Amino acid sequence: MTSAFSANGKYIPCTVIEAGPCVVTQVKTLENDGYVALQMAFDEKREKHTSGAMKGHFAKASTTPKRKLAEFREFAGEKKVGETITVDLFAEGEFVDVVSTSKGKGFQGVVKRHGFSGVGGSTHGQHDRSRAPGSNGAGSDPSRVFKGKRHAGRMGGDRVKSINLEIVKVLPEKNLLIVKGSIAGAKGAYVMIEK
Repeated sequence: MTSAFSANGKYIPCTVIEAGPCVVTQVKTLENDGYVALQMAFDEKREKHTSGAMKGHFAKASTTPKRKLAEFREFAGEKKVGETITVDLFAEGEFVDVVSTSKGKGFQGVVKRHGFSGVGGSTHGQHDRSRAPGSNGAGSDPSRVFKGKRHAGRMGGDRVKSINLEIVKVLPEKNLLIVKGSIAGAKGAYVMIEK
């Protein structure tokens, strides 16, 4: 994250996104694929780290191998294979949705994962129970713990969609978008921007 100042001097927390150039590698049609979508590729990749099948796929689009492929259904039918899409698609003041993967936190207990307060205080015979979930399920009737109950488990690493983020600035010479607010995920992670 970074920050910017508006014309009237207001402080705006921002995120910088490198958005392009993206190459159209495949146009999916209803007849061939069963649905209509546009497949785009981003970020250069060395040819020796690319499989033979993917080399052929990128050769059809007359482009070098790329790291990330994504499909967008909104642009379907508008673009041709081999076309390049840049940040010129966006304008300042426009609102976009950004899809990303949140940071993985690993296996976490109920206090961190769900905000439980632990069992009781430090008195009345409590011993190493301050971060435990406490009593867990019903008695002999269901004889089990119901699925979806808030327990310890793997946290983070989820698909997150940040909606209605305002584009503060577009830098076409560097293919950068500066959006207002934060985006889930680690630095350098791949994101999808939807209009």
